[in-house]
Amino acid sequence: MKYQRLIFLHIFVLFLVAPSSGATEDGPSYDYSGYIECKNDPEDPLYDGGIIVNQNQSVSSTFTLPNLSGNTIYSFSSWVKINGSNATALKASLTLDKSTDTCIGNVVARNECWSFLKGGFVLDSPADHAIVYFLDSYGNRINVTLASASLQPFTHQQWQNNQENLIDKERKRAMTIHVSDINGNKIQGAHIAVQQTSRDFHFGSAISKTIIGNLPYQKWFLERFNAAVFENELKWCETEPEQGSINYTTPDLMLDFIRANQITVRGHNIFWEDPIYIPTWVQNLTGDALNSAIKSRIQSLMSHYKNQFIQWDVSNEMLHFDFYEQRLGQNVSLEMFEIAHETDPLALLFMNDFNVVETCSDLNSTAAAYAARMKEVEDGGVTMDGVGLEGHFLTPNPPLIRGVLDQLAALGLPIWLTEVDISNTFDQETQAKYLEMVLREVYSHPSVNGIMLWTAMDSDGCYQMCLTDSKFHNLPAGDVVDKLLLKEWSTGMVNGQSDLDGTFSFDGFLGEYMVNVDFGNRTSNSTFFISKGDGTAHFSIQL
Repeated sequence: MKYQRLIFLHIFVLFLVAPSSGATEDGPSYDYSGYIECKNDPEDPLYDGGIIVNQNQSVSSTFTLPNLSGNTIYSFSSWVKINGSNATALKASLTLDKSTDTCIGNVVARNECWSFLKGGFVLDSPADHAIVYFLDSYGNRINVTLASASLQPFTHQQWQNNQENLIDKERKRAMTIHVSDINGNKIQGAHIAVQQTSRDFHFGSAISKTIIGNLPYQKWFLERFNAAVFENELKWCETEPEQGSINYTTPDLMLDFIRANQITVRGHNIFWEDPIYIPTWVQNLTGDALNSAIKSRIQSLMSHYKNQFIQWDVSNEMLHFDFYEQRLGQNVSLEMFEIAHETDPLALLFMNDFNVVETCSDLNSTAAAYAARMKEVEDGGVTMDGVGLEGHFLTPNPPLIRGVLDQLAALGLPIWLTEVDISNTFDQETQAKYLEMVLREVYSHPSVNGIMLWTAMDSDGCYQMCLTDSKFHNLPAGDVVDKLLLKEWSTGMVNGQSDLDGTFSFDGFLGEYMVNVDFGNRTSNSTFFISKGDGTAHFSIQL
């Protein structure tokens, strides 16, 4: 009988699901908890399990979720453990009524400790019978032990409310302006006009060499963005196509435009692990010759641009390719980061990769794999400074995006979306719709410090998604950027009068402001900065 019970547990597990009809419009606050480390014991389930009730630890390759509501966003999480293998990357795949599978989360599971899987899915229509399969990298079902599973439903309005609440908390701050005379007496009735002149949050786009001397392109860019990244012009195959023939003329001219307009700029990239983007002459090198070429590349590039780029993608797409390690051993990646830090100590060093946040089907790109790769470098003595996520999206999955960001936030490092676009397999209206979904999701996440769009305008268009046509008239995706960046996420002009206490208060997005105060024949023009912090910020003006 004991043997039969064990067989049953390995074959099937059923979680009972409570109905979700009692949700209010305000709904639950989203739980941003995330865990990268493997733990001896699982934490308690988020939301007390949400609509999953009466759960027990069981071993299975599937579980069933009956009677799910339509037009609903579901946040899913669970602690996971496996038997046998020491570490296995796996994904949770949701099948609805025998329809197409949807990946709802992934994790690297172990046998000696518990790993946290977090993601979710969106249902447009009700599902009477939903099955979650756990699959390994070969697509085979794999038995897992689950603990503290949670499935929390949100209406679309509740999900949006959580985004807006976090934007108010993380991207804005209350400001009080105090107006007095030179003796400190409060002045009531002074007219106050406040205008935001720059943003604290880094929001930018890739640019290409076509921006050099192109005044319409420059004007369009500067009206929107405070950050930039060069699309291709710094890559090794561009700056040294033949050994010893180094030419920085084009990126130098692009940097002149950046400096003249006080734009923050990322360095992309020193190395690219994908062999098809490595100069042919480098691919033909081995041993000491290759190692010497690597060191020369870093020292030449980073010495030439020392203190000019705030960040560098040191070795691009390390989760998917390993050209240099195959030839020189695993330590070569560590040496790249070491030499880069020594050459330009002020530059922040980033990993940068794709499919980490875009999908959970690519098991090379789990949050756990990203964290493990980063730890390898840090264990070698190099401090990593940030998390770079490319963000080349097909159909976005908002709860998966948020769940992955929650996981990576546990690293305690700033997260940048470095190359955001939407596939050109969609029409322009759909690209715009999906872009807005992505931007709202990542901008509202408290651990995201920057967003870079991969929308450089080249002579033949853009990589996947353009914001404008060739005349710099907005396409639908450009309208989305303008709506969010220039309207919703900017303070704009604020006017008012000082009250009985000589004060005027408003909520403003973080950044620099210009303030004009008039009272009678007295006037004052000043600037102030709203920085991130707790409570209300204060600024005093004397007339």
